[in-house]
Amino acid sequence: MINFFKTNIGRLRILGFLEGVSLLILVFIAVPLKYFFDNPAGTKAIGPIHGALFLLFIFNTLSVGVEQNWKFKTTTWKVLLACIVPFGTFYIDHKILSKIKMDQN
Repeated sequence: MINFFKTNIGRLRILGFLEGVSLLILVFIAVPLKYFFDNPAGTKAIGPIHGALFLLFIFNTLSVGVEQNWKFKTTTWKVLLACIVPFGTFYIDHKILSKIKMDQN
């Protein structure tokens, strides 16, 4: 696990997991609480956290894409799209990110 923090791919995978979890909490817990039970506390707490993780994921995806020489049309756009779709970051981690060798920087 400590190796994840030492490489850009590892950090992107961690961010993908955190961003994916925050999106699921936001979509399936906080938003229904807000609109069905008139309780906006969840969206006020999780919304900014998810927003920060979303931006970090975008910037790190672009950084890793440049570092790994990803073609935008074949790889980068898929990873970027994953952070918008619920469960997308988990799928991308399994299909693309986990298969990339994590060399130390």
